[in-house]
Amino acid sequence: MESFVKNIACFGVIVLCVIPLLTLDLYANSQLKTEYDNLVWSIAHKYRVEHTLIHSIIRAESNYDRFAVSPKGALGLMQLMPATAIQYGVKNVFDPRENIEGGVKYLKDLIKLYNGNTKLVLSAYNAGQEAVKKYNGIPPYQETKNYISKIMDRFGYDKDFIKGKTIIYKFYDKDGKLWMTDDRAFYLKHKNDSSSED
Repeated sequence: MESFVKNIACFGVIVLCVIPLLTLDLYANSQLKTEYDNLVWSIAHKYRVEHTLIHSIIRAESNYDRFAVSPKGALGLMQLMPATAIQYGVKNVFDPRENIEGGVKYLKDLIKLYNGNTKLVLSAYNAGQEAVKKYNGIPPYQETKNYISKIMDRFGYDKDFIKGKTIIYKFYDKDGKLWMTDDRAFYLKHKNDSSSED
């Protein structure tokens, strides 16, 4: 009976210590998400990638720890490998803007490469493009399967295909002719003062 009471007491102490820590972690995660939200929105708009997907990847990769370093050497919020960071122009992987922008550029390339297939994009982001190529699809790695499940199930990004957002700019030229384009540079060059953006 005495050992039973000791076990119950130990369990109670563990519960009293662990639950507040878990609650604190959830609160911290929420605070950090809020801290980076404007930055994520800005980069999402710039590269036309859904902000919810970016947030889901950051949460899965680093849980919003800008100084995260994985055992395999991935760095920062979006856990960029050093070669990937260099490829996408990231000079300081621990700078949130640079890291997220580099990660989103990479993500955008993966979306194009895999025609927006969410599971293949996430597989390549997690395990690498070579693994997806080698297995002609999702690699059989448990870590990759868990990663896909975490993002699509737990974090709520449940879309089979990732769609890029196309922004259409419209303006009237000096002759009153309506123009519609997805080319921002053309829009900025040719719009007049009475133009509007949709």
